[in-house]
Amino acid sequence: MVSRILKTILLFVLISIFTLLNSKSFAQVNLEEVCQSMEKIEEACQAFSDTECRQLLEKCAKYYEEKSAQIEKDITKTEKEKKTLQNQIDILKNKIKNLDYQIYQSNLAIKDLGFQIEDTKSSIEKTSLKIRDSRYQLANILQCIYEEDQKSLIEILLSEKELSDFFDDLMALEILNSKNQELLGTIKSLKSSLESEEQLLSEEKEDTERMVKIQTLQKQESDKTKKEQEYFLKMTEAQYQQHLKEKKELEARAAEIMARITQLTLAGMKVPTTPKELYELASWAGKLTGVRPALILGLIEVESALGTNVGQCNCAGQPVCRHPELSYKQVMSSKQWDAFLKITQELGLNPSTTPVSCYVSGGQVQMGGAMGPAQFMPNTWLNLGYKQKVENITGIKPANPWLTSDAFLAAALYLTNFNAGTKDRESEMGAVTAYLCGTSKMTDRCQAAGGKWYRNLVMEKTDKWQEWIDADL
Repeated sequence: MVSRILKTILLFVLISIFTLLNSKSFAQVNLEEVCQSMEKIEEACQAFSDTECRQLLEKCAKYYEEKSAQIEKDITKTEKEKKTLQNQIDILKNKIKNLDYQIYQSNLAIKDLGFQIEDTKSSIEKTSLKIRDSRYQLANILQCIYEEDQKSLIEILLSEKELSDFFDDLMALEILNSKNQELLGTIKSLKSSLESEEQLLSEEKEDTERMVKIQTLQKQESDKTKKEQEYFLKMTEAQYQQHLKEKKELEARAAEIMARITQLTLAGMKVPTTPKELYELASWAGKLTGVRPALILGLIEVESALGTNVGQCNCAGQPVCRHPELSYKQVMSSKQWDAFLKITQELGLNPSTTPVSCYVSGGQVQMGGAMGPAQFMPNTWLNLGYKQKVENITGIKPANPWLTSDAFLAAALYLTNFNAGTKDRESEMGAVTAYLCGTSKMTDRCQAAGGKWYRNLVMEKTDKWQEWIDADL
């Protein structure tokens, strides 16, 4: 007997160990691997309960939120690096442009110096010719003086009429010799000056040419650095674009996960009938939009008695229908007809028997055409994008204004557009006013339409819901 009990216990232990070894532990899930795609998440969810699957989805959503935040930091960092590199490239471009100007100016200066040197050389050559002529003339004068000096007294007396004429000629030659020597000295001095000027111009030309070489090297180095910076900028731009691509992919995956979470949430929701069920639905919509659940409930209660009265016209064949004889064309503006037909057609509803709101006084229709628990007009639902917004969040198409969950979410989204998410009372009252009048300001037109009464009633219902939430939850 004892042996049988021991065998049973041992068998149970072995089965438990085998089960634990072969079961997938929720805590041991590798988020980086599992969260890569909805296919992998769905595959992992097969081993979990619905609650665990939702927890996994929430972990994946958190994972992508953190990854997206990190990539956002990388994008910001890369943007700064791009700006820095671009600034450096711009500086180098300006530096290269400046060096181009300097090289151009220096080359002009070299060219000008070349002309000056050529002019100076030409002047030196001319001066050299003058020196040669002056030396030739001086030689002739000296020869004449020498020849005069060699004449004997008898020759002088025979050749000249008077002795004084000889001395006058000799004196003239001496004076001419002196002036010629003075001119020769001046010309030599001019030549020396020109040669010095040529030397200075040549040195200046060489210095300028050296400067051009240095500037050219600087330009080449700057151009090389610019190309390197442009290469790094190109690499940084590619990295930046890759970050943007990754961020877009992460956001798409995160949107898929949020849609799946919403599907699980809605799948577990029943059509609300009790205050707690209504609160759960309003709380779900509030978490997605930031709007206070009590405000959503207060608004829907005033609009449609919490979804129990979605319209008393265009409702032939419905259990509760006060004016089956009034069609949608009689209760709503013709501008709304096309949108209403598109909405009902997509949902597979009969446009002639789908209830819409109406206000009838004295046998005459005063206003009407709003749809579902949140009482959206067809154009507002379809053409202002609330249908698309609801679909983007829930991942379920088509969105249905008569479906309670879609109506609650759409109402919260509308309120959010008018800052109801801030949760301060003034903003909430403005959003409620806008829900009726399209503007948060209490205009004369809004006041005439009962805006103040409507706003006060919604806020009164909101306060009661908040008291219930604070007391019972």
